[in-house]
Amino acid sequence: MFVVVGVSGGIAAYKSVHLVRLLVKAGHDVHVVPTADAVRFVGLPTWEAISRNPVTTSVHDDVARVRHVSLGQSADLVIVAPATANTLAKMATGLADDLLGTTLLATTAPVVVAPAMHTEMWRHPATVHNVAVLRERGVVMVGPADGELTGGDSGPGRMSEPEEILAAALDAAVPRADLAGVRAVVSAGGTREPIDPVRFIGNRSSGRQGVAVALAAADRGADVVLVTAHLDDGVLATASAHPRVRVVRAGTAADLAAVMTEQADGADVVVMAAAVADYRVADVSSIKLAKDAAHGPGLTLELIENDDILAGLVRERRAGQIIVGFAAETPTGAETLLDRGRRKAARKGADLLAVNEVGWAQGFESEENAVLLLDAGGDVVASPQGSKREVADALWDAVRSLRGA
Repeated sequence: MFVVVGVSGGIAAYKSVHLVRLLVKAGHDVHVVPTADAVRFVGLPTWEAISRNPVTTSVHDDVARVRHVSLGQSADLVIVAPATANTLAKMATGLADDLLGTTLLATTAPVVVAPAMHTEMWRHPATVHNVAVLRERGVVMVGPADGELTGGDSGPGRMSEPEEILAAALDAAVPRADLAGVRAVVSAGGTREPIDPVRFIGNRSSGRQGVAVALAAADRGADVVLVTAHLDDGVLATASAHPRVRVVRAGTAADLAAVMTEQADGADVVVMAAAVADYRVADVSSIKLAKDAAHGPGLTLELIENDDILAGLVRERRAGQIIVGFAAETPTGAETLLDRGRRKAARKGADLLAVNEVGWAQGFESEENAVLLLDAGGDVVASPQGSKREVADALWDAVRSLRGA
């Protein structure tokens, strides 16, 4: 493979020398693109000797070959290790003020990033946002690890080891096709139940987990129908552009039930990841309910229960179809979470139930998730945690096990 290794200006650059060596020994054609700051840690002669290719930091070198875009165009794989907070910010905003920036903008190859920085920088809201943006674009994040940092500090921010980065990069470069031929229907987002033309009853679901489930399946070869209720801005962009994902919209719980029932008819796997409102307003007003003396000091709404979409899909499923549900809980501890999950698994009848704890600062509107995957008997078959894409891939691994693949 033609591999570009971008190196930004952090002390962890010395570890990337070993990464480049591993790639070269594995037979890959490696081209190192350091930033100007990176060569203050590891010089150009070292990179050239290890990679066996010329190395430059300038967009003005080798102009005849249009090097500032040709590297990205030629790449089968791009790795950025280490990736500083500054480099992540530039990647997220599309800045291309050096050779690494132009290479990243010019490539359509998989991009794998190994962040490295002090803990406070990693946890800063700006960095958290930038990482979220890059993940939504399909960039693979490796680490950072939790350990000793420069200056005697310790915590998350240490660059992952070269062997771990290499394994993740090669996996990204040769994507799995273990779901090829599978027809999947996935729901995502939160339903909205109208009160009047202006107001609605809803929930805090961003749709990220459901979209991650759909994208993970498509990336592994499945043909996916993604049924979306309300999603946060930008969540759908990557999935909707995927050639194996078809998006169908649904607003209310009733809409979602109708679409899911229709689409599930020809599916091999159905995943109900949408956050469905349990109740709807019994009498939806055709005009805005005005805040005036006619209603008195308050407003009372009569709510009626929505149908259980997951249970309905289980009842109507065809032979051999696998159905996966999600259950968001606010337990008082791990034992309570597991107990609630087992009771819900028994009641719903799905083949797999992903049970996750939600709260004011976790689950909903978060880039990370942690779930318990329960089988139909209530046994824990996996307990993935990390990015929502990592959780999604673990879910599909469990589905493959059920399918006997």
